[in-house]
Amino acid sequence: MKFTTLLSAVFLAIGGFLFGYDSGIITSTIGQPEFIKYFSNPSDNTTGGVVSAFQGGAILGTIINVYTGDRLGRKLTVFAGACVSIFGCALQAGAVSMAMLIIGRFIAGVAVGLLTSVVPMYAGEMAEASSRGMMSGLLQWMLSWGYLVAQWLGYGCNFVNSPFQWRFPLAFQCIPGIILASGVWFLNESPRWLMEKDRHDEALATLQRLHGDGTPEKDQYIELEFQEIRDTIEAERASTKITWSSILTKPTWRRRLILGCAVQAFGPLSGINVINYYGTRIYASLGFDTHTTLMIIGISGALSIVYCTGGLWALERVGRIKPLIIGSAGMGLALVCNAAMSQHYDETNTNQLRAMVAMNFVFSFFYTFIGIISWVYPAEIFPVDIRNQGNSITTFTNWTINLVFAQFSPTALTNIGFRYFYVFFVFNIIAGFCYFFFFPETKGKTLEQMDVLFGDANVPPSSVEKQETTLVEHVQ
Repeated sequence: MKFTTLLSAVFLAIGGFLFGYDSGIITSTIGQPEFIKYFSNPSDNTTGGVVSAFQGGAILGTIINVYTGDRLGRKLTVFAGACVSIFGCALQAGAVSMAMLIIGRFIAGVAVGLLTSVVPMYAGEMAEASSRGMMSGLLQWMLSWGYLVAQWLGYGCNFVNSPFQWRFPLAFQCIPGIILASGVWFLNESPRWLMEKDRHDEALATLQRLHGDGTPEKDQYIELEFQEIRDTIEAERASTKITWSSILTKPTWRRRLILGCAVQAFGPLSGINVINYYGTRIYASLGFDTHTTLMIIGISGALSIVYCTGGLWALERVGRIKPLIIGSAGMGLALVCNAAMSQHYDETNTNQLRAMVAMNFVFSFFYTFIGIISWVYPAEIFPVDIRNQGNSITTFTNWTINLVFAQFSPTALTNIGFRYFYVFFVFNIIAGFCYFFFFPETKGKTLEQMDVLFGDANVPPSSVEKQETTLVEHVQ
């Protein structure tokens, strides 16, 4: 893998940093004493509104990207998302009323909806098959970094007894947006988007910049890759009249859409965002003070980076489906343990408190696989002509479910406490069975070979087959 391509993917993943930072900072913000005092002790519904406004904006962002993503291209969409993010985050930092804060959260959510729709797809379209999972999965890796920075920044600001305690962490959100908006112009446009727009010469030049190393062998590989992309696009256009409804009317494309939506849905249905967004409330219910709570969440965020780094390393070695099955089973068991212990809760039993905190750490470890692959899998299974629409719709699914749980989770936690986790235990078990029976493995396949994997007719020979043919002819 060429260093330029890896650096491009890491830079793009700053969009994931934005998402992760928001997830972490709103957890500490709504638990900060100065925030609660400034906004006159907001109710459960108001707190849910602050959190869920972001998800509502993200839903709108994914819808916008369905219509604009292919017109603008990958680079311009990232730039637009970064600019919208800066505006929304500035509004939050300067909020003088709850309405202004919620509007700022909504606008920042629109930006993250755009970015999470395009970044994994953009990175995957630049990568070679052998490293695509890792490069698309960098979104989750940077998300973990954003979560870590947010938690420790929130912890540090907790020692300041003024509105700075919550305003500065919200203002800090502007920095990654500024970096992303400034630097995206130095990246290459997606070669597959260029091909889809019939800009063949630009696409070939971009492939050479991304994958070339000057050797004849690599030049031949790039030529075969270029030919495979062009042949696949032409075959798709010849066999299917591509319209907005094609993704629903063509059976193989509809199957991909269902699987992409499912893997994105099972992420929030695992319970991760309830733990992330309302961590302060959960640990407060166990009797921990704000300082201790924020420290626990910060340690968990640091460990998630370690988990995610290992997960990216394993992704191209183990594949996608086995980690999904193991992850859903592990999360389900961790949640059911906590729910069961909560029914025999004894605040004087320190060992039980430690065990319940430990189960959240176990949950975080197993979620790593789901978190990475939920971005990778939808970004790689769609044909180029509908990849933007397909990936936007699957991301829309993720944010819609996030919105639902962000809004009513405060009330559920107040009324039933840890027994709420039984709901997510059931979802995780269902997810594990779905992964086992319905999801094909995509490891090592080029984006163009996905047509063969999902049973499309009129598929041209892959670059691998062509390369083998060329080698045979050369030997003869």
